[in-house]
Amino acid sequence: MFPAQYICPICKKSLTLKSKSYRCENNHSFDEAKEGYVNLLPVQYKHSKDPGDNKAMVNARRAFLDKGFYQPLANELQSLYQQYGDLTEPVFDAGCGEGFYTQQYVKPTNNVYGIDIAKNAVKNAAKKYQDCQFSVGTLSQLPFSENYFSWINSIYAPILEQEFTRVLADKGYLVTVTPAKNHLIELKALIYRDAKQHDISKSPIEHLTLIEQKEVNYVMEFTQGEDIINLLAMTPFAFKTSESLLDDLKARDNFTCQADFLIRLYQNTVH
Repeated sequence: MFPAQYICPICKKSLTLKSKSYRCENNHSFDEAKEGYVNLLPVQYKHSKDPGDNKAMVNARRAFLDKGFYQPLANELQSLYQQYGDLTEPVFDAGCGEGFYTQQYVKPTNNVYGIDIAKNAVKNAAKKYQDCQFSVGTLSQLPFSENYFSWINSIYAPILEQEFTRVLADKGYLVTVTPAKNHLIELKALIYRDAKQHDISKSPIEHLTLIEQKEVNYVMEFTQGEDIINLLAMTPFAFKTSESLLDDLKARDNFTCQADFLIRLYQNTVH
């Protein structure tokens, strides 16, 4: 792993790591945590005391992902990276969560970064995947210099085209993952009287060039209620679930549900 290249989130000057502390020429200082990550989220960029997913949500997602339910998606992303990516250039996972997808980009020749606003998630990621560079930060003010990354990954995270394009190299790639039409439709049907398909007509990207678009669709088989509950905790409709349905899902030993992902690969051809 090569030394991390960050810029100061306050004054935008380069940060240098010395004695477990990142410091810029204006003496702004950010200590490296014992787990290996650095918190680059100044208090003025916080919108709450503890922004992002809470510890219970982070733990649920880790337990779910570690069982491989979304590995077919990760495999498809790696296939695209092998086909289009430059394996010697830095990679950025925007909204990395607990690092499940981030870590799969690591090669002996590259540096892989993950940023998330949830400190709980970043702490878990840094502890488990020590061959990545993790930091707490906001996607709207990325602590990186312009045109630094040749590959940016955004999976179910806010897609901020202007800021992503700022740090994306000329001819670099942005890959986004959003729900396709039937993602978790069977789970939604248990919660909503009229479970609608996801709208995939809109793209959050306007100025980058769409190179490839594909769907990854498969059926997940659940044999433990705990896995269904962990999946539910990762979704926005967890808050709409009644106590009786939660009890029913916990007790289930048989449930099938579609995973349906829309992958879009863009290239920065604006220069």
